[in-house]
Amino acid sequence: MLRERIASVRQRIARSCARSGREPSSVTLVAVTKGVPVGRIRDAVALGLTELGENRVQEAQAKQKALGALRIADCGLRTDVSLQSEIRNSQSEIGPIRWHLIGHLQRNKARHAAEGFDCIHSADSLELIDALERASGDRDVPLDVLVQVNISGEASKFGCRPEDAASLVQAAARAPHLRLAGFMTIAPFGVDPELARPHFRRLRQLRDEVVLALNLEPRTLSLSMGMSQDFEVAIEEGADFVRVGTAIFGARAP
Repeated sequence: MLRERIASVRQRIARSCARSGREPSSVTLVAVTKGVPVGRIRDAVALGLTELGENRVQEAQAKQKALGALRIADCGLRTDVSLQSEIRNSQSEIGPIRWHLIGHLQRNKARHAAEGFDCIHSADSLELIDALERASGDRDVPLDVLVQVNISGEASKFGCRPEDAASLVQAAARAPHLRLAGFMTIAPFGVDPELARPHFRRLRQLRDEVVLALNLEPRTLSLSMGMSQDFEVAIEEGADFVRVGTAIFGARAP
């Protein structure tokens, strides 16, 4: 069940944090809702998952319209009585949804992304950062932006080259309507999460190098890395955001 899956993921996060001397509160769990029906998302939000990640702007728009400014009181769960009671007891801890765009973003979708998301994890070019800045002028608060880096060098993955990351960071940091939030990467998919470790470590090292070179405040630059198959290793290597879908919602259609 959903409740058990969420509890399991949170326990795994806590254990990973304990191994690396971190507080579990230092890691933000982004629940990836790609392909997940709105009703199931409502239940997940009611159970405390208010950081939601979507891969595509268009799919997110439909869900955002259906969910609106959802808070716990609006959830209207269709679950059992004991679960409803548990949720009501934790109402004070639930806030509004925060939307993360974690998939590739085309420049012509920048305005829609700026209107519908709180955080963009996939800024991978100077042109896209410029488009997001121009699209964010009407926002009440700056749009959080992470620079996506293709650490693995795989042709199938988006992201800037590591050697280009500093210039994108500078552009995002100078943009008045954006807030530079850090770096994101996607490790090569594999059954052994340890194979992802060098890629996560390299992103952390790159972050530290850029911070030093540009004289930035390191605490302001988070790392978004790790998915269902490797988020525990990512946390051990310094992940601040982990993007988890399958481990929470189960396998979905591609």
